[in-house]
Amino acid sequence: AAFRIWRRDRRKSPSPNSAQTESVCAGALHLRLLGDTWYFGKLHHKAEIGDGDRAVEPHDITRAVSLMVRTSLLLYAIGIAVLLALVELSCWP
Repeated sequence: AAFRIWRRDRRKSPSPNSAQTESVCAGALHLRLLGDTWYFGKLHHKAEIGDGDRAVEPHDITRAVSLMVRTSLLLYAIGIAVLLALVELSCWP
C-alpha cells in the first residue's frame, strides 16, 4: 500500500518534498493525511494524501516513529553490507 499511495499522491503538496514522505507514511500506516487545515484563523484547502478511513490518533505518532526507526535501521544495515562488500572486493582503501 505504501508504494501505491506514494506513486499516486507524492505530488499533491505544493511543497516539492513533503508529500514524498507523507504519502509513504500514509500508505504504510493506512491513514489519510492533510486535507483542509486552519492556519492562524484562515482555512487552507489541501489535497488529501492516503486512503485511510479514520482520523489520525495520538498512537499513530508512535507508529510513525517506529516506522522511521525501522526504516533507518534497515538502510543502515544495507549501507554496512555494501561497505563490507566493497572492502572485501578491495574497492575501498
